[in-house]
Amino acid sequence: MNATLEKLNPLLEKIFNHLHEHPEISWEEKKTTAYIEGLFQGKDCTIKRFDDSTGLVIDVGSGSPVIALRADIDALWQEVNGTFQANHSCGHDAHMTIVIGTLLTILEEKKDFKGTFRFIFQPAEEKGDGALTFVEKGVVDDVDYLYGLHLRPIEELGHGQFAPAIEHGAAKFIQGHIKGHDAHGARPHLNANAIQVGAEFFQALNSMQVNPMIPHSAKMTAFHAGGTSSNIIPGNATFSIDVRAQNNEVMEEITDKIYRIASSLADLHGIEIDLSVGANIAAAVLDQDAISFMRQAIVECAGDENLSPVITTTGGDDFHFYTIKRPALKATMLAVGCDLVPGLHHPEMTFNHKAIPKAVEIITRALYKTMESI
Repeated sequence: MNATLEKLNPLLEKIFNHLHEHPEISWEEKKTTAYIEGLFQGKDCTIKRFDDSTGLVIDVGSGSPVIALRADIDALWQEVNGTFQANHSCGHDAHMTIVIGTLLTILEEKKDFKGTFRFIFQPAEEKGDGALTFVEKGVVDDVDYLYGLHLRPIEELGHGQFAPAIEHGAAKFIQGHIKGHDAHGARPHLNANAIQVGAEFFQALNSMQVNPMIPHSAKMTAFHAGGTSSNIIPGNATFSIDVRAQNNEVMEEITDKIYRIASSLADLHGIEIDLSVGANIAAAVLDQDAISFMRQAIVECAGDENLSPVITTTGGDDFHFYTIKRPALKATMLAVGCDLVPGLHHPEMTFNHKAIPKAVEIITRALYKTMESI
């Protein structure tokens, strides 16, 4: 750990503990936004907040080039010890701490550079639309390189290991509504049983034929029909479908098939089946130059023995909407090994906090190397 990080590390521990103990769900990160802003008020940087959105952007320096680093700031809503609450089980508290630490390091070192380092504290990653909102606000319009990061479970990386990119897959959450009418249990010919329709939908999902060389899945994750009266055949139901694909093309193919299944079953049974997309997260679109800068930073800060290959995962992150919506943008995400167990999104997720300062060191080095190369 370099001298700057030795000095900052106690503060980073304090910042992490605060963020961990004060989680806020998507689009409600008001206190989180205010806390981050408060850390940098009066410092040599420019802070931009938004009247209609949580999150903020902080610039150090001015002009081109613009090298950006993004942190996701929202928490999940999940059951923890029998109580539903906001919870940072995806590691966003650590992501924020690492990005804050990088910003503090650059301010502390006061190196001469020409251009702008931009720090993006983005809301609503878990909803899948936070990055899209920031794209619409022009946050990355002038950005040349964009970096992100994510803690990785122990099955992918051990503590002290780092990978220069994460090949996330695409994810889509589809909500469905079967619309019919109820019938008496003795008269099954008078309606379409929504449970039967749901079962046929379930079987059709499992029968879809998609290129087996591309990892993918589509599964029904919720189904609700009927009430407390056992002699009523339900005509209405709601359901959820979780779709995953390793690239965006296969995701589009699966989505089209799901909508055709719904249309066919609706025609067959004389009912309506409405589908709506609750969240849509794109697969990774990464840049080899950005990956190269991150790879060099890992080797220089953690050693060649701790450099891991690019991580491929079926998990998703809305980070990749930045490069899809702004194709000229060069981007990658650092994969941080930290002995994370039992797994991401587990209510009792834990990791080795000593990974935070090393991640700060690596990302800071990657930002400087990128700036110097342009």
